[in-house]
Amino acid sequence: MKIIQLFNRRRFSGGEDRIVDIIENLLKKKGEQICTIRRSLDELGEGFCAKIKAFIFGIYSQASYRYIKRLINVESPEIIHVHNLYPQLTLSVLSACRDAGVPVVKHCHDHSLSCPITNHYRDKKICFMCQGGKEYWCVLKNCRKDIFESVAYATRSAIVRNLDSFRKNITLYIAISDYIKDYIIAQGYPQERIVTLPNPIYKMPSTRADVSSGGYVAYVGRLTYEKGIKTLLDTAKMLPNLPFRIAGNGLLMHEVIKEAPNNVVFLGNLDYAKLANFYRRARFLVVPSLSMEPFGLVAIEAMSHGLPVIASNIGGLPEVVDEGITGFLFEPDNSEQLASNIELLWNNIDLCNQMGWAGRKKALHEYSEDVYYKRLIAIYKKAIQTNLT
Repeated sequence: MKIIQLFNRRRFSGGEDRIVDIIENLLKKKGEQICTIRRSLDELGEGFCAKIKAFIFGIYSQASYRYIKRLINVESPEIIHVHNLYPQLTLSVLSACRDAGVPVVKHCHDHSLSCPITNHYRDKKICFMCQGGKEYWCVLKNCRKDIFESVAYATRSAIVRNLDSFRKNITLYIAISDYIKDYIIAQGYPQERIVTLPNPIYKMPSTRADVSSGGYVAYVGRLTYEKGIKTLLDTAKMLPNLPFRIAGNGLLMHEVIKEAPNNVVFLGNLDYAKLANFYRRARFLVVPSLSMEPFGLVAIEAMSHGLPVIASNIGGLPEVVDEGITGFLFEPDNSEQLASNIELLWNNIDLCNQMGWAGRKKALHEYSEDVYYKRLIAIYKKAIQTNLT
């Protein structure tokens, strides 16, 4: 099968970047023909001029339309797989695909269909004020903490909604969890055109880690407030005798390093090999998110190594972590409950091993590359059969 994948990278990399890479590498390994077009916000440079360019060209780019139209003519793809399109690719690429008669699948990684800043999280709390065509709240509340950016994001979101470009030009929507599928349906998109496809694990470990020798409580992710990093630090202060290790970077890096107790060590961003080693030396993983996580990629990565996971009971995380089986769920921002779960697992090696085995079994059965490949190809074939054009 011949596929074109389109992705506009955001300023900070995350799970979406990894999924784009996984899809490209997996399809190539399986013998499919895939061409991935990547654009990056970094291409626009820094400062106010970059913001002006992003605003002007960030809704509908004729240059992107022409480029994708030419690419389709040269490559003759059977399917176009789109991820984030802003600010360089824009909605114009959907028009190019429609005009060329090529079906499109849209990978929904977040809440961008109703939230201008994509995560329904503002001022340290969940927010739905922009839903229902009220994007002006993004400006009034200055959700980006930069009034120019808030205006740009709100304007783009409102135009996309009013043009209804996704509904008109997307053949099928890929939801990364049933939670995201329900969210898409709630925005008025047709249920029959939405398919759940949980994220996969890149390079499933051949063996399971020995959690009984794990030497620390692990965290992997961005260091931002909505990821719950401060909740984790508050918990670490309650458990001064337990070691915590933090892998990741983010806007709060310098702030949280200053606030962290002595039993917390920050390791920064880790490449694939170092991250795998990080998981295998841990006792278990904590995912303390405060915002509505669409899925939980780090959770399944940890499970693939045989680690239990303690996660916030929010968003798509309860679909990944089975309470009392592969780990524990706790109420978001409840440091006391999190501390209790951490102590229970740390002091009960048998339970830790049992949950680790259950997590590994689930990872092999539901999140392997082979399972993902079969489901993804089935989605492509369905989109080709039900093309809107």
